[in-house]
Amino acid sequence: MHPPIVFRHARRVLRYNSAMPGESPDKPQRGIRSFVLRAGRLTPGQQRALDELYPVMGVPDDGARLDLAALFGREAPVIVEIGFGNGDATWQMAEAEPEKNFLAIEVHPPGVGRLLRELESRQVENVRVAMTDAVALLQDRVDDGALAGARIYFPDPWHKKRHHKRRIIQPGFTALLARKLGAGGLLHLATDWVPYSEHMLEVLNAEPLLENCAAGSDFVPQPAWRPDTKYERRGDRLGHETRDLLFRRRDA
Repeated sequence: MHPPIVFRHARRVLRYNSAMPGESPDKPQRGIRSFVLRAGRLTPGQQRALDELYPVMGVPDDGARLDLAALFGREAPVIVEIGFGNGDATWQMAEAEPEKNFLAIEVHPPGVGRLLRELESRQVENVRVAMTDAVALLQDRVDDGALAGARIYFPDPWHKKRHHKRRIIQPGFTALLARKLGAGGLLHLATDWVPYSEHMLEVLNAEPLLENCAAGSDFVPQPAWRPDTKYERRGDRLGHETRDLLFRRRDA
């Protein structure tokens, strides 16, 4: 039994830093973080889930390249979700799409514990959870072309201009995601902060490995696979406009 974990809160999990002079601009650098760290504690139920369920449904932290078929116990298209928060969208998508495997990444231990409990109670078996840095996992442990899709919902918009460098959607990270997608793989983003949606659109349209699925090369209606979340409903009450972006990995 592990001792109680004192967690550091992460609204969204990823580190990114702009390329320094002389470095490749498409290689994410682990420096600036896109998440805020705060002190807090796990509930007993979340602690139990991490102790008992994470060894079963979690990704081993051994640094080895991931054999995705072995990890899930079957061959199936793999969707990665980055920064799943409390996991509500994750289990709903996995339950609605049993033909896919979901690799869910989050550094917020209470959110990880909550998702693990939901997966157990609902007997959802096509999700594996990684409580780690998304960039490190994708860059060092996932093969290029291995993913059928990537989903990032409501990442921190970092409203202040001086904090824009902390936004997870940057050219280097977008290039990394594009490499990990197989031909035809889909990158789906959603945000309720309009200025951030415009930033996302500019960055993704500039990535040569991706093509916009929107008829007008801008935004798409909410795809059927993305469930409404508590966070999104809160934004709706505040008058926020949610925008979805959908890009496809080019064949070449």
